[in-house]
Amino acid sequence: MSAVENSASQETPNPKTDGSELIRFDGVTKRFGDVTVLDDLDFSVRSGKHVTLIGPSGSGKTTILRLLMTLVKPDAGTISVGGRCLTHQERGGKLVPAGEKHIREVRKDIGMVFQQFNLFPNMKVLRNITEAPVHVLGLSKDEAEQRARELLELVGLTEHMDKYPTMLSGGQQQRVAIARALAMRPQVLLLDEVTSALDPELVAGVLDVLRDIAHSTDITMLCVTHEMSFARDISDDVLMFDGGKVIESGAPEKLFNDPEHERTREFLGAVL
Repeated sequence: MSAVENSASQETPNPKTDGSELIRFDGVTKRFGDVTVLDDLDFSVRSGKHVTLIGPSGSGKTTILRLLMTLVKPDAGTISVGGRCLTHQERGGKLVPAGEKHIREVRKDIGMVFQQFNLFPNMKVLRNITEAPVHVLGLSKDEAEQRARELLELVGLTEHMDKYPTMLSGGQQQRVAIARALAMRPQVLLLDEVTSALDPELVAGVLDVLRDIAHSTDITMLCVTHEMSFARDISDDVLMFDGGKVIESGAPEKLFNDPEHERTREFLGAVL
């Protein structure tokens, strides 16, 4: 058994893998000024699945992740995570915009790895990973550190736990960011172009870690990437976005090898 498989067997990041609907967008519209980035979007992700969003820049992919992290709010429609509405809550028999306490509670089921690593520069690697589990989840320091050590083994960085982020390469910092997101035991892991800020020679190492996580754990993944070979390797479903809508979706073998939509063929012809 590999180190990744062994660590994954000890620490399952995502216990919900019954195939039930985990994320749902109902009629979601998002505008920035006069530009409609998402247009009456309906889509869902089932637990345990790996779903990748592809498409040209500006097609709305990253906005989906930002909405799930409540970094922006929808102009219309609702978003649910694990059967609970993220954007609204019921009061007096009516749906009203959710309060911050409700949002924080639902958002605990979501972990995100950003383009930039966003590590705390004044904290060593181990504390970067334990800080949120202790202060948000209420874990003891010992339990949080045990979880962090297992996850550092998962991403191949055990020997770097006592270093500060500035002492690591960009690829190593991104792997710490992956471990930090998993430390919260999210139901779903959001990946937003996680290799776009890395030097080309560091990209493969980060993608290999994510492949191992995808193949050896049951965590749900929603991924935005321009790395088409990675999308082909890890995805159960691939969604092609254009103009704020899903114009085509399917298994990677079908979508990459025999796309039906002309816009999909044009996009893949330009990036493959």
